[in-house]
Amino acid sequence: MARRSGCSCTAAGTCRRRWPRAWVDRPRSPTHDPHRPPQPEQTSPTQGADRVASRDDRVLSVLGKVSPGNALREGIDRIIKSGKGAIIVLGDSQQVEKLVSGGFKLNAEFSAQRLSEVAKMDGAIILDDQAERILYANVQLVPDPGVPTAETGTRHRSAERTARQTGKPVISVSESMRIVSLYVDDTKHVLEDISSILFRANQALATLERYRSRLDEVSAALSTSEIENVVTVRDVLTVLQRAEMVRRIAEEITAYVAELGVDGRLLELQLHELMDSVESERSLVVRDYQPTRRKRLESVLSELGAIPAERLLDLRILADVLAFSLVDGGLESPVTPRGYRQLSRIPRLPARAADRLVERFSSLQRLLHASLGDLDEVEGIGEARARSISEGLSRLAESAVMDRYNR
Repeated sequence: MARRSGCSCTAAGTCRRRWPRAWVDRPRSPTHDPHRPPQPEQTSPTQGADRVASRDDRVLSVLGKVSPGNALREGIDRIIKSGKGAIIVLGDSQQVEKLVSGGFKLNAEFSAQRLSEVAKMDGAIILDDQAERILYANVQLVPDPGVPTAETGTRHRSAERTARQTGKPVISVSESMRIVSLYVDDTKHVLEDISSILFRANQALATLERYRSRLDEVSAALSTSEIENVVTVRDVLTVLQRAEMVRRIAEEITAYVAELGVDGRLLELQLHELMDSVESERSLVVRDYQPTRRKRLESVLSELGAIPAERLLDLRILADVLAFSLVDGGLESPVTPRGYRQLSRIPRLPARAADRLVERFSSLQRLLHASLGDLDEVEGIGEARARSISEGLSRLAESAVMDRYNR
């Protein structure tokens, strides 16, 4: 692993490394990590996205354990109020035990009071993976001094090296600066006061509302173009672009919710409401317009998620991911939907039935012009469902045309 260089941090409290690398590429987000060396380009965007997602899930999981309302957070607050510092290792393993020197085995049930009491002995504390038992207390951690660290204080250097070497999350409580730092693998996150997190979370939520409103607009415009059979590559990519922007803002809010704990319940409800149907919209658009089916749906969505924020604004980058050919008409090239998206709007139509309809008719326009007899011939449809599909598509067509005139 390359050693870090060029960091201007002088103490743990001034280090602004907060977020996992998944959020580094977002605009106007405090996510740049000055400690990380430039990373080589991923040969496979999907593999890179999977690795990042795995690391992000670990950070969110640990943030949930130290969020307000949990016993571990209460114990940390007690340590800070008592004017003490601490190193807390979340999990035991052979790698952790190799670094342990001295101290004693406690193996007692966890409580906030017990945690603050054993922290007074100044040694490191080792909990089980679920933070339900205090396994060891007053131990000295002796990590490999060759493991890179950007910290200057002894406690924080030991905490970061232990996290890197063992793969277990480590919490460091600064005695002098009253700051709590969380280390997960090579990621550092500084816990902040609730008011600061709520302020940023509300700002992000307002941004999400605007982004979702714009997504609804371009989605409605795409529906109208589909009915009128005038869809272009630009129309499709604009919807995918907006859906991806919405998804990324939602990921940031998810991190805030995890850190807020019980104080983030209202925020979480608002997030779920705003994100309703966004993921399905992304999937349906890809299924409708992907020119060839050489790539799996999950692979395409992962590659879209791996595009850096500044490149997401270039629709041609998205066109490459979906394998659109832009040789003839460029972004204004006409494309035809298969019909998955509109069929999903018909009530009580099973996904398997929609698949059979698309397989039989291959395009939305042929579906719109299909007679009841044509629909009835499809396996598993039947006369009643054929009538429901025909009426549902007619209503969608009328609604799309009316929407065109109302905009």
